[in-house]
Amino acid sequence: MSINDLPVLSALRTKMQWHQERQRVLSENVSNSDTPQFRPRDLVEPKLDKAGAVTGSMGPLALTRTSGSHISPSGAASAFDQNKNAGFETRPAGNAVNLEEEMLKSASNQMDYAAATSLYSKSLHLLKTAIGKG
Repeated sequence: MSINDLPVLSALRTKMQWHQERQRVLSENVSNSDTPQFRPRDLVEPKLDKAGAVTGSMGPLALTRTSGSHISPSGAASAFDQNKNAGFETRPAGNAVNLEEEMLKSASNQMDYAAATSLYSKSLHLLKTAIGKG
């Protein structure tokens, strides 16, 4: 087992990669703030188990029929959008990017990324100290 296979480090790497990808998506939203008919996007945060592996579905939630007495979802979309704010503020050209909201998300994402990288580097330093090389 190498030092990179530890569950904590694997989870932190996954989290850092998610933050990097989210930053790219948020940057695209800002850069398309004047593009007609553009809808902002965001990523669903991954859920990690104790081993650091991604669990559960990260896509849109699918409709499920939990009882025979429920109405079946015929003709309707088989999933719904988790972003409740989509299209909240839409300009006449159809663009729904809210720059203030995107900047807040971007700042929050950067702070979370910095926290994850700090935890990763401190974990590595702790492991090096434990084996006598730090």
